[in-house]
Amino acid sequence: MKKLSIIILLVISLTFVGCSGMSDTQQRTMSGAAMGTAAGGIIGAIAGDTGMGMAIGAAAGAAGGYIYDKNQKAQDRNYEEGFRAGQMSQ
Repeated sequence: MKKLSIIILLVISLTFVGCSGMSDTQQRTMSGAAMGTAAGGIIGAIAGDTGMGMAIGAAAGAAGGYIYDKNQKAQDRNYEEGFRAGQMSQ
């Protein structure tokens, strides 16, 4: 069990190191997928099918990360538009 934990930790570490050249959208989608995979694996292990839980968790996490990214970008755009409108009114 200890060996498996070390391998999982190493894979996760290498995955996040590889994210340095990605766009914000790619990073958020990948992070969501990683978190979803972990949560899905735990839930799947409890339910009796770890692989299926990880697959479903990865898909749900990737979708959640992508949606979160689009929401953040919309908020940033709205902030910038409001800031510019405030600067012009002075």
